[in-house]
Amino acid sequence: MTNETLFDEIPSLDLNDFKFGNESTKADFVEKLGEAYSNIGFVAVRNHGLSDELTSELYSKVQDFFSLPDDTKKKYEVPELFGQRGYVSKGKEKAKGRNTGDLKEFYHVGQPLENKMPDYPENIWPDEITGLREAAEEAYKILQNAGIEMLRAIALFLGLDEYYFDEKVQKGNSILRPIHYFPITDPDSIPADAVRAAEHGDINLITLLMGASADGLQVLRRDGEWIPITALPDQIVVNVGDMMSRLTNDRLKSTIHRVVNPPKELMGTSRYSIPFFMHPVSEMDLTCLPNCIDEKHPKGFEDMTAGEYLHQRLAEIGLK
Repeated sequence: MTNETLFDEIPSLDLNDFKFGNESTKADFVEKLGEAYSNIGFVAVRNHGLSDELTSELYSKVQDFFSLPDDTKKKYEVPELFGQRGYVSKGKEKAKGRNTGDLKEFYHVGQPLENKMPDYPENIWPDEITGLREAAEEAYKILQNAGIEMLRAIALFLGLDEYYFDEKVQKGNSILRPIHYFPITDPDSIPADAVRAAEHGDINLITLLMGASADGLQVLRRDGEWIPITALPDQIVVNVGDMMSRLTNDRLKSTIHRVVNPPKELMGTSRYSIPFFMHPVSEMDLTCLPNCIDEKHPKGFEDMTAGEYLHQRLAEIGLK
């Protein structure tokens, strides 16, 4: 296939082919991943390490939290953290370039205490929900490990050392984000252009999505067609973020995606999802890799560290 391939659905891969396969199987995984990330920017991955039991437990605890009264949840919203830890209330975040807030609320979990860097804020845990911390921290560690394996495959595709990203992300400022797209009982009460998540690209290197409780996620294909993102129950979705796009001079695509509103008859229902945004340490240099620049692909991004880029984007989406 060529870089002009148009996918009707996102490709599916088995992470065990990379982790435990022979040389040929591993190389095939790298090639298929690179092809997908050069085109649609998304893949579905199985054998990622998450158990059904942990996924169900975390989603249950997340739903318990978001069911609390708004005044209770707001006890865990700390404005001076710019939404980097704890609760972020309804409509606070907006997509870059938009003035209308998304129809969602969410909770941010960062590195567990034993692995966090001195400049990272500590996690905030609600007193009302027992077991949330344990489930969230376990999921965080599993998703981080899966993300490291995915980044090793990306490094090989880019002609880098397999472990190029390891030290940059093992204590990176990654975020686990349980999201509640809350019910809309009165559609006339919201702005006409309000959606669950307006079209956007993720800020980070890669995003690992644990799944969602309802349909709605769509990705913008290269020909301008929006296609639904679906994954089997045993899969997670892993997509390229803007930091990876910058690093690779847009060789790997941070594809625009969105979460659309449900049909009118389902507006009164909730949707939950839990993405893991994989960030490097703040000092990582995002300067375009030399082997991603040539006459046909001149350097398209200014030099910047991951920390500088994160702060810029937090301001653009209304969190800072």
